[in-house]
Amino acid sequence: MSLTLYNFAASTCSQAVRFVLYEKDLSFEDYIMDSPTGEHLREPYLSLNPNGVVPTLVHDGEAICDSTVIMEYLDEIAPEPAMVPPDVLGRAKMREWLRYFEEVPHPSIRYPSFHYFIGKKLADKSKDELNALAARHPIRKDFYSEMNPEGFTPDKVAAAEERLAKCLDRVEKELSAPGHSGPWLMGAQLTVADACLMPVIDRMNDLGMDHLWKNGARPGVSRWYAEIQKRPAFAATYYTGTRLSENYGAPRNR
Repeated sequence: MSLTLYNFAASTCSQAVRFVLYEKDLSFEDYIMDSPTGEHLREPYLSLNPNGVVPTLVHDGEAICDSTVIMEYLDEIAPEPAMVPPDVLGRAKMREWLRYFEEVPHPSIRYPSFHYFIGKKLADKSKDELNALAARHPIRKDFYSEMNPEGFTPDKVAAAEERLAKCLDRVEKELSAPGHSGPWLMGAQLTVADACLMPVIDRMNDLGMDHLWKNGARPGVSRWYAEIQKRPAFAATYYTGTRLSENYGAPRNR
């Protein structure tokens, strides 16, 4: 079985897929795309993924796109250890989490990530240059178009951070519910839903947002994050250069 993961080291979606690959002890080529030159926005990558985003998994010559699709695909081709519930209802509940994470925290985390870290690299560009950059992105044009040389407007960043806090509330409610049977979102079984959430929480930690769960603020989230950090796959996923603070230095001032 030949597996190649086209990804960015610091991409949250890429990190989720790498975590699953390492949890399943699968050998794969970790192909890091050259983001500064826009390798992901031109051929031959666009032939693999016309959305021009990462990650993309190539399995024996066939390309699979979208991180949650890839993670479930990996569980089907390598079912041990299982990271998808065995029962129909369990799988449905897990996919509810996946859709929510795709709709809310994953898009939201981009705003503070770009505003405080990545946007520093674009600070010397004019608005016209930023618009030209945005136009190159097949599905993220609107997101990049919202950004100015100073980053995003304070209200956009604040709204994104509010959505992230509400996500933590939802996760906390689940993890702290009476009768919840284990440390993970689905109980005793670590699933791809946990893998999907993991890089968002870790990015929030890197952004200095850990006060939202530390010191008793959200004890369930704090326990969950501590548990997932103990996994050998976590250490393998977060090698040098995977965190924004490692790549971009100190963030913009809050």
